[in-house]
Amino acid sequence: MPERPVKVRFPPSPTGLLHVGSARTALYNWLYARHTGGSLVLRFEDTDRARSTDDAVDQALRVLEWLGIDWDEGPIRQTERLPVYGEIAERLVTEGSAYRCYCTTQELDAERKQRQAAQLPLIYSGRCRDLTDEQRAAFEAEGRTPAVRFRFDPAGETVIEDMVRGVVQWDNALQGDFIILRSDGIPTYQFANPVDDIDAGITHVLRGEDLLSSTPRQLAVYRALGAPEPLFAHLPMILGPDKKRLSKRHGAVSVEEYRDLGYLAETMRNYLALIGWSFDDKTTVMTTPELVERFTIERVNRSPGVFDVAKLEWLNGEHLRLLEPGRFAEELQAYLERSGSPLAADRERVAEVAPVVQDKLRVLGQFEGFAGFLFGPAVYDDEAVGRVLDDPDAPRALESATEALRRVVEWDAGSIEEALRGACEETGLKPRVLFGPVRIAISGRTVAPGLFESLVLLGREESLERIATLGRRFAVEG
Repeated sequence: MPERPVKVRFPPSPTGLLHVGSARTALYNWLYARHTGGSLVLRFEDTDRARSTDDAVDQALRVLEWLGIDWDEGPIRQTERLPVYGEIAERLVTEGSAYRCYCTTQELDAERKQRQAAQLPLIYSGRCRDLTDEQRAAFEAEGRTPAVRFRFDPAGETVIEDMVRGVVQWDNALQGDFIILRSDGIPTYQFANPVDDIDAGITHVLRGEDLLSSTPRQLAVYRALGAPEPLFAHLPMILGPDKKRLSKRHGAVSVEEYRDLGYLAETMRNYLALIGWSFDDKTTVMTTPELVERFTIERVNRSPGVFDVAKLEWLNGEHLRLLEPGRFAEELQAYLERSGSPLAADRERVAEVAPVVQDKLRVLGQFEGFAGFLFGPAVYDDEAVGRVLDDPDAPRALESATEALRRVVEWDAGSIEEALRGACEETGLKPRVLFGPVRIAISGRTVAPGLFESLVLLGREESLERIATLGRRFAVEG
């Protein structure tokens, strides 16, 4: 039998924001599909009507679009396929692979407590397995609406060769007869998920290891329906730096929060790929085409991955520096507009400043605080000004810099640098001592874009005025 083309799926439940764990799963499925020349199906498992929302669907679509994760089929919504699940459940009942269960919630709760007290497996006892027609009729006469349970064979074991975890096996006696269709006609995850995968022709199931325990029951559905079984790859969990499950206490967990902080989509793809996978023991920065070319499931780790925001920030800085200058300016402008920054209104100025900050930023969200002084008056940091006022060499540094800058003929970075270094030689002050007060005078901060380039952008008159303003503070506070 010829090997089927690779077909994977990403099936989020739209009950909340798409977080980094789900985004990593989506990315791995996408990378595997693109690496193998296969296809990706997007499906929303929205049968939890109480918690599923259209807003969550829309948010997931926005995240996938921003990350550049496209799909070949879908989006499919399970709530649009309810008749399909009903028909297949009825087929399984007819064939004897499933049966109607009339137990009430109260009866099931009581049974669970009894089994727990007796230290028995917490699975359904199967008391509705072999009801007679008369018993079923009696229950229905009482007004009981049945659920449908799968008749799980308790003999032997279910064994898979997981592409990440290797051989995994389960004792079938511990699975129990599970509900596949609730009494209101809504399918359970254990049923709808494999039915959808069968209908779509899914060949590989790449999902989080928290879903590993679902495998034996879902495989039983495959076998009852006589469908080809997929290969499974259960992906490692994502932990915070404290090695506990990633949550809000570790910072942002929604992917859109990172977009809004000024991270690039390229960075998120690169970083998410590295949480549980590696190409080798030394390569970190990778473009998306490189990820597609290099991604294999064989190199996915069994051990949990750690989401480290500090590493993500460093990686984003590396990707910002990889951008062509024009693309960097476009990304910066788009970010400022998206975040509602007043700096976005001056597109021409943003384009002028962009080359000066490209090598300095780690995230685009730092731009306004880092380079805002180039768009309007400097906002002086008290600690930075205090350092100048406490420096006995600062008055001489500012005075010497002022005289040197006044003599500059061509107001460009090279001429300015030459003039200020000349002032260092004349005064005997080290560049760090002379440049520091000038930087604080024009920017209000100790950390700012390149000094010479910033002076160019401010212009001679504004630069000298800011230096003079700080110099005058010595008369009052120094």
